[in-house]
Amino acid sequence: MKMRSALVVSAAGAVLALGLSACGGGTTTNNSGGGGGGGSEAPAAQPTYNAGLEAVVNPSTKKGGTMHMAISEDWDSVDPGDTYYGLSWNLLRIYCRPLTTYNPAPGNKGNEVVPDLAQSLGEHSADFKTWTYKLRPGVKYEDGTAVTSKDVKYAVLRQLDKTTFVNGPTYFNDWLDLPKDFKTVYKTPDVNTDQAIETPDDSTIIFHLNKGYGGFDNFAALPATCPVPQAKDTGIKYREHVVATGPYMFDKVQTGKQYTLKRNPNWDKATDPIRLALPDAYQIDLGVEANDLDNRLIAGDLDVDLAGSGVQTAQIATVQGDPNLKARADNPTVARTWYMSILNDNPPLDNVDCRKAIIDGADRVGLQTAYGGPVAGDIADGLMPPMIGGWKKLGLYPTATGDIEKAKADLQKCGQPNGFETIITFRSDRPKEQAAAESLQQSLAKVGIKLTLKGFPTSEYFSSYAGKPAYTKANKIGIATNGWGADWSDGFGFMSQIVDSRVIREAGNYNLSVKSPEIDGLIDQAFAESDTAKRDAIWGQIDQKVMEGAYVLPEVWSKGLLVRGKDVTNTFINNAYQMYDYLNMGKTS
Repeated sequence: MKMRSALVVSAAGAVLALGLSACGGGTTTNNSGGGGGGGSEAPAAQPTYNAGLEAVVNPSTKKGGTMHMAISEDWDSVDPGDTYYGLSWNLLRIYCRPLTTYNPAPGNKGNEVVPDLAQSLGEHSADFKTWTYKLRPGVKYEDGTAVTSKDVKYAVLRQLDKTTFVNGPTYFNDWLDLPKDFKTVYKTPDVNTDQAIETPDDSTIIFHLNKGYGGFDNFAALPATCPVPQAKDTGIKYREHVVATGPYMFDKVQTGKQYTLKRNPNWDKATDPIRLALPDAYQIDLGVEANDLDNRLIAGDLDVDLAGSGVQTAQIATVQGDPNLKARADNPTVARTWYMSILNDNPPLDNVDCRKAIIDGADRVGLQTAYGGPVAGDIADGLMPPMIGGWKKLGLYPTATGDIEKAKADLQKCGQPNGFETIITFRSDRPKEQAAAESLQQSLAKVGIKLTLKGFPTSEYFSSYAGKPAYTKANKIGIATNGWGADWSDGFGFMSQIVDSRVIREAGNYNLSVKSPEIDGLIDQAFAESDTAKRDAIWGQIDQKVMEGAYVLPEVWSKGLLVRGKDVTNTFINNAYQMYDYLNMGKTS
């Protein structure tokens, strides 16, 4: 997942294997099978504070009822090939099946990659450039049609089109050995792409990479590997009815208002060892005001806050102060950072000292308070969170409450002694982000920097506004509230999509501000380093360079106070998605 809120972690200990010799031409096999089971092997716990961090709260196999979820806004898309919100990656597993996924279990087990549509984890060549998966037999779409490896290939290829599908990561774009004349499945449908993805039979898919990667099972867990039947693909309109392979299928899609899902009659439990499929239906309400959503969750009128980032600031004291409510809460530490991107396209923020003035002048205690205080996370002094390998305390901007004199000195250096004006954006349905923007506005006013606040909807924030360079340049956007959770738990999985300038495209960007050839070069060094400790150290160096360049203003290394639904079973924090695991939740009634 994982911008995030968009946010996702993956298998711990995945080894990056680049630049290794292919001598011998042998094949190494990783046949870890099975996995998951809805937490059936995980410890169970009674409802107490933080019980869901390491155990399953209210374990049950009871079927029936409607799971009622809500969110304060729509997200980017329900199309698996066009989404990059962690909540979406978590949810979509109920209606689609990627090749692999993350173990639906609490604690560190949730970081384990397990087979899903595939029979086992990938078999790889000695140089880690070739990865082979066999599909489980008998998997069908909602209409009864058999799923084939060609559908998985088509799904991966279609999402490479970042003009049509602006959201989502660029991992497959960057790593597949694609032919130079291939553009998109829509513009160049006749180009042979077997050098990148082969499907020698209906159950086998073989990926060919342009450089080796030992953690490719994490790529296989991306929603992009959820099969899409080419005959049913309607491009950007596919989001209006995604063809299901999971236990649930879309019943009604009312964009911006509500999604409802019902049981998929052609899902077969015999082909799916990780899903319990307990509710009879799902109702997902969109556009519910954030504080009202919290009140309804607490009261039991809602089962799940789909955003998964915790209650709003107004409810934190209420939850912590009521023993009964606190017993329904969890406060996980996650691999997520809330931060602000300092865009450097427009003067005077093309000057590093003007960017430093923002960081030095920011009251980061005030920013922490905007997100809910210490329960929301620790004040961050870098982009990379402490649980990612290679992290180190940087200490480049030591004054947490804002250093007015230093900020004014920065302004002198950048030729703006009287300050300047710029625009800050935030997601308009997220009170915490608005509160953070208002806090920064107040603290920077003391040094002469005037901020104008502009809010935009979550569903289009990265595709049409903050993540679209043409828009930010034309509208002189200087700062954009942002947040990011690891796609998997190492420096590559956390940093690459938000600090590499080469992933920046026309729209749908998550790297909004880091454009440094030096940082790009360090990223290449990290890719080429096979020693884990040395590779981690390079990612730590990248984090330092990001802060030396004042490309971002870190706010907090995130925690969230999450509340379990009153009547929900099988509730636990999945460390991969950094929120409650939505795959196997059930209802008591």
